[in-house]
Amino acid sequence: MAISMHSASVPIFVRMLQNMLVWLDKAEAHAAAKKFDAKNFLGERLVPDMLPFSAQIQIATDSVKGCLARLSGTEAPRWPDTEASFDELRARVRKAIVYAQAVPAASIDGTEGREITMTLGAGRTAKFSGELFLKHFSLPNFFFHCTMAYALLRAGGVDLGKADYLGGV
Repeated sequence: MAISMHSASVPIFVRMLQNMLVWLDKAEAHAAAKKFDAKNFLGERLVPDMLPFSAQIQIATDSVKGCLARLSGTEAPRWPDTEASFDELRARVRKAIVYAQAVPAASIDGTEGREITMTLGAGRTAKFSGELFLKHFSLPNFFFHCTMAYALLRAGGVDLGKADYLGGV
């Protein structure tokens, strides 16, 4: 039996976003134990030209809504990137979970051949089939930003391990 586009997207996004909530909780607990403001993590970067931690969370959640909206042929919700606390980041992640879970399977399944055109910036566009968009753009982009958020917390001393990333396999 073939795997469905819905099962190859929504449960994967939701699971990793739920894992991300655990990372945020652990980061806040780490900051409290070390007696510093958890907001210090929000601007952290691995290198100067990298987007900060808060942007990694924002882009990961944007990736979810952008992917599912494009596949389902609907408009993605617009959320301002104004999160300035861990509570606000958690709220954004939860919003992304609710959005993903609300996308009907019927609106995603069967979109393997749908043409997806994206503007990449500087006037460049890319065209994908729905399947290639999911497998070769959306999922890798989502996991890239999740991994960067995870790495920034690890670099900041948060006690996270592979099980936290994978989420209780």
